[in-house]
This record gives sequence, structure tokens and C-alpha cells, in this order.
Amino acid sequence: MKKFLIGIFVTAMPILGKAQDSQDKSSRDNLLNVQIDKKWLLLPVKNGEERKKMVLRDGDKQLRSFDIELTDQDPDWYAYLDVSAWRGKTLSLDVHTGTDMSRALSLIKQSDKEIDKKTLYREKNRARFHFSPKRGWNNDPNGLVYYNGEYHLFFQHNPYGTEWGNMHWGHAVSKDLVHWREIGEALYPDSYGTMFSGSAVVDKNNTSGMGDGSDPPMVLFYTAEGSWVQGLAYSTDGRKFKKAETPVVPKITDGNRDPKVIWHEPSQKWVMVLYVELEGKQHSMYFLTSSNLKDWETTDVVKGGTDSDTYLFECPEFYELQVEGKPGVKKWILTGANSEYAIGTFDGEKFTPESERLNGQHGRDFYAAQTFNNEPKGRRIEMGWWRTKTTGHGNNFNQSMSIPMEIKLLETEEGLKIARQPVEELKKLRKKHHVFENRQLRDGESFLLKKIKDDFLEIHTRFSSITSEQIIFSIKGVDVIYNVKDETLSIDGVDMHLPLTNNQLELTLYVDRTGIELFANKGVYFMPVNINVDSNNKDIGIKVKGGSLRTESEVYQLRSIWR
Repeated sequence: MKKFLIGIFVTAMPILGKAQDSQDKSSRDNLLNVQIDKKWLLLPVKNGEERKKMVLRDGDKQLRSFDIELTDQDPDWYAYLDVSAWRGKTLSLDVHTGTDMSRALSLIKQSDKEIDKKTLYREKNRARFHFSPKRGWNNDPNGLVYYNGEYHLFFQHNPYGTEWGNMHWGHAVSKDLVHWREIGEALYPDSYGTMFSGSAVVDKNNTSGMGDGSDPPMVLFYTAEGSWVQGLAYSTDGRKFKKAETPVVPKITDGNRDPKVIWHEPSQKWVMVLYVELEGKQHSMYFLTSSNLKDWETTDVVKGGTDSDTYLFECPEFYELQVEGKPGVKKWILTGANSEYAIGTFDGEKFTPESERLNGQHGRDFYAAQTFNNEPKGRRIEMGWWRTKTTGHGNNFNQSMSIPMEIKLLETEEGLKIARQPVEELKKLRKKHHVFENRQLRDGESFLLKKIKDDFLEIHTRFSSITSEQIIFSIKGVDVIYNVKDETLSIDGVDMHLPLTNNQLELTLYVDRTGIELFANKGVYFMPVNINVDSNNKDIGIKVKGGSLRTESEVYQLRSIWR
């Protein structure tokens, strides 16, 4: 092991100082001492480098520990380590590696400003109306909740790399579900483990006693990976979070995780749904109840699939919906990470499925969706992790979220089904509007709607009087193909059975740089497909094979959500 001592005398200079070799490099770590006088330490990252463990300490006290692709070359990007809580102190950074990292340590900067602000959200492969983190990796949405006039989106976050690892809870807020402002990490790894997924509630009646007498507390529930206990953190301002000293739910089995907590009004109790893997790799959802958010009792176990059968596997979601058009008739929905779901009844302790294994989405790499608690209009709004293809050399971020969608419960010929529609708030992104009137197309004919410059679009199209064998709707080089005989819709090798309604097919598509989200049959069919759209291809057109049809469309060019 090697160790280097760096003397830091920072004023306005961005570089922290020069490395000085210790007398015995072979037996000591790489070390940097830093007098903190700015908000962030900027750590040089090169994607693909070997990960090194870095530890931030105040004397003997460990403050942060994480893996990072720290580089001694020209960095692809800088990771931002918030050290504002320790202004005025001298902290140490250890790099645990046998390699001499003195040059890498000399590249570390200290700053109150974001030095990459001019390029943030303008990256070539950054989605324009889907949330993605400023820097680093994201996966599952966590703790979706409305609190103090803002929608809060927490998310699994690696601030120090563009691949999975170092799980924190990132945090972003929005007034309108559309424009998001990232405000830093809400939860950091601790002695119990890294911060895995969970949920958030507003304790309006202060049942937990964590309120301050004015605003009710926001309470977060999360899994500590490794120890597999369920933790609690709370806030009275929606910005600073304090963790409970001890877990609120002990480990049940290895890998139990992802607590979803809701308030059940009839029983006047809190309900937690927790994923637990039972003996024989049996997936299950445990139901627990509490009167104070701190003391929990198991009341029910619902079993799902086993091993490779992913029904009710991790990331539970649980909510009640009224059946559309039937006031007073309500059902409960229980889902797992892949969006397969059950519909049933719930008495405050026990969930009784009435229909199971219903397919909630038909796309690719849409996962771990969650819905907002305490939504002010009483809507059930969902966002999911969308595994977009945003890796690349020099990239400073990776992955994104779906657009926000409102979920309703509809009666269909096949029974009750959930349906999704893009939230109304997305309409504020509309700018140029193009209308293409009713037109008949025959076998072999093509119709070019228009060369549209923007990469991000909202498209509504209707096909009627269909006698054709195949419809090909080409959108900037991506073919949306509908085979009429077997009623199958395909995008980039992803297939979905989609029945015609009265010999008509109506589609709504949201097109961003990183993929297409398609809605059909009143939103009962939802198909997100992650594919990088060719920005240089401006064509949108329709082609018919065999027979004929009538078509009409309207297209909106959309603004970016990033201001």
C-alpha cells in the first residue's frame, strides 16, 4: 500500500495542492488532507477505469465511503462530493489502492459552483423530457410523494459513476411533474449498508411524533443493503433528513427489501408491503401494519412466483382505485417490479386477490415503477425506471425515468385492467402543432407526414376502415409495425398483442432521443421501448401493405424540460 500527504492551502485556486511522497510508500495508502471552504470536492472520473475505494474522514471518524473510477488522466467528468456540512474543517481523503494516485489526487478541485453548468442537460444523448440525473447513474424511483407544494422524486443514485453501485437516494423536486430540479443526495450509505429502494409518506396527524408542531413530517422508508433491515428517516422541510437510530423492521430473510408504505383510512393504520424471498426462492409480499410508523406487525403474506418466474418480485406497489364509471366501486392493486399485477380486496390487514398475473406493460426495460403518495388532485400518478441506452465514452450520466402517467381502472371485455395515460401537465411542453387530415392509402402507397426537425414529439394517429395486411408507421428511422391478421404491434423487435377496436387502431406516442412510449386502447396497452432515435432523420411517414385504410394524425413538437 502507498500513502501520499497533500498540504492544502485553498483560496480561489481550483487545484487543491501538490502530492508529497511519504517516506514509506510501500506500506501506506494514498492520502489527501483538505481544508474545506467550499461546497463540493470535485473528483476526476474516467469511465471504464478500475474502481478504487475512497474514504472521507474527519480525524478517525468515517464520513463517506464509496467506489469511484478515479483517474490520473484527463477526466471524462467530475463527480461532486458535497462537503458543505464540514466547512472550516480539515478532512482527509484516502484512496485504497496499491497504485500511486498522487496525480489523481492533485486533480481534485474544490468549488462552490458547478463547473460543467454550461453543458449540463445539453448532452448529445440526454433525453429532453424524461428525468435523468445531472451526473452519475440512476435506477429505481423511490419515495414518490407530494409535500409542501412540491412533487418529490427520490431515486437510486450512484453520484460517483455511470454504472450501478454506491446506492444513495438522489432527490429532485417539481411544481408541475414536468420540470425537475435536482437538489442533492437525501440519504447516504451508513453502517447498516447502502440505501436501497423504498417509499415516502406525509404523516399528517403526526402519529410518529416526529413533527415539529407546524408542518407534518415527511417520512422515508428504505432498505439498508447488506444488513437487510428497514430504516426510517424524516424531515420537516423536505430538504434535510434525519435517520432513526435503529431500524424499524428487522431482517426477515436475506434480500428482503423495498418497503412501500401507505395510510389506510378505514383502519386508521399505516400499511407496509415488503418484498421477502422465502425458502425455495419463493417470491412473496409481506403486509405489515403500524399505528405510529415505528412499530410494525406482520398481518399477511401473498406469494408470487419462484426463481425465474418474476411475478411479485421486488419493488412492491400497492394502491386503491375506483372503477371508472362506477362511483363507490373500488379495488386494490398489488404490483411487482416488472409491472405484473393483481386486483383484489383489502381489509386493512389481508389482501385477497381476485385476478392475478395481469400484464401491466408490454415494452422493454421499464422497471420498478412507483406512484406518488399524497397527490393533491387525488390522482394515481406513476413513474418508472426506464433503462435507456445512455452509456458512452465521456458520458457523465446514465439512465432515466419514464414520463409521469395517470393510472385508472377500466372495465374491458377481458375484465378489469389498469390503464395509463400521460399526465395533463405534459401538454405545457407543446409548441408547433401539425395536423394531417383524413386520407386513404392503398397497397404499396406511402404518405410522408412532414420532415420535422425536433427529436422530441407527441404523436396522435388513427387508422380506420382497415383492410390492409400490414401498417408501417416510420418515425425518424424507427418502424412501428402493425400486422393486422394476428393483431400484433412491433417496435425494434419488441412485440405486443394489440386488438383492433371496431376495425380501428388509435395510437399515442411520445418520442424522445432515448426511446418511444406508446399508448393504445385508452391506455390499457402501454409499450415503452428504449431505442436511441436518429437525430439526423427527420421523416415521419406511413406505408400500407395489402388492402387499404384511412389515416389521420396530429403531431406536436415539444419543448425540453430542462431550463
